[in-house]
Amino acid sequence: MSVDAASRTSRGPVRRAERALAPDLARGAMLLIIALANVAGVVFARQPGLDPDPEGAEAGLTFLLFELVHARGYPVFAMMFGYGVVQLARRQDASGATSRRVRSVLVRRNLWLVVFGFAHAALLYYGDFLGAYGVVGIVMTLMLLRRGDGFHRIVLVIWAVAAVQVLVMGATVVSGVVGGPGGSAPLPAIPIGSLTAPGYLESMSARLGEWPSHTLTVLPFILIAWLGMWAARRRVLEEPARHRILLTWTAVLGLGLAVAGGLPAALVSAGWLHVDEPAAALALTLHGASGMFAGPGYVAVFGLIAMRVTRPGPVVGALSALGRRSLSGYLFQSVAWLVLLAPFTLDLGDRLGSPTVTGLVIAVAVWLATVLLARLLDERGRPGPAEFVLRRLTYGPRT
Repeated sequence: MSVDAASRTSRGPVRRAERALAPDLARGAMLLIIALANVAGVVFARQPGLDPDPEGAEAGLTFLLFELVHARGYPVFAMMFGYGVVQLARRQDASGATSRRVRSVLVRRNLWLVVFGFAHAALLYYGDFLGAYGVVGIVMTLMLLRRGDGFHRIVLVIWAVAAVQVLVMGATVVSGVVGGPGGSAPLPAIPIGSLTAPGYLESMSARLGEWPSHTLTVLPFILIAWLGMWAARRRVLEEPARHRILLTWTAVLGLGLAVAGGLPAALVSAGWLHVDEPAAALALTLHGASGMFAGPGYVAVFGLIAMRVTRPGPVVGALSALGRRSLSGYLFQSVAWLVLLAPFTLDLGDRLGSPTVTGLVIAVAVWLATVLLARLLDERGRPGPAEFVLRRLTYGPRT
């Protein structure tokens, strides 16, 4: 089906009045977490981004990054992505579009996300998630979207099993630390060639090699997105007051597991816990596995906040404006890292004192700039540029 034909037989993108506050608020605020995580990786040119020998304030900041930021931001967007797939399909259904046309719109949108992801990785930043979102979105549209409630409960069982595995792994790490031989091994980190390339063309060449493998490694986040689908089917974020108990328990348990599971790696990264190489590797594995629980945990927090907001003030309004333009905000960050931090551009990470502090200050400043820009666009009733292009490609020129 052509784009023009689709625009005549299915409705266009979501209207402002139809949007729930919690998802937009979560996206806007959590882009700060994404910025903090990515800037650390760019400054230290490794994944995860960490100072190999932090001292003083750098040690405390590194600790907080591992507890609250690294591997704890993308699960929020994965959940919101799954939530959004259901919302998009529901609006198309309400317009009278057939199931085939709904699938066509969603598959087209996700195919364009793959294209966006390839361009993002080739031109700006290796750690792209858009391509993976597109692949996962196609799988979810074709295999999960029209399943019944009983089938979708499977994801709850999977998450329960994952929680048990994290607890068992945590016990193993603790016993290894307590009874282990000790040592001075750092957390394992993978060097990223594109972030140390001496020129732009060299960095592009490296990114083209890094993007496919990175995309493959993050595809398992479909389990996080699937939980978002389950929540969307229950309208958890559209009706947070009706799900207050669920949101409260999810916030407590989700963030509790994420913080507890991230603690050993955080202590090692700050230099406050000394272990051997196997224990350090296991601590990092636990950190990553527990990070997925931050997704529903953070989302639940924003659901509870949204429940108490009767009339958004300037802060909530600005964050929500960015959330409605999160794709543009995400891409803006990658442009900023290339201009401000690459070795062949301004390279500010190595010129202004502590790389950790400098990187975090830049991350906050860039995020604040996107908040202000989104607010200005919102006041003028304009979408973000990336959202505008994606909508045109998905729905046609008359949307």
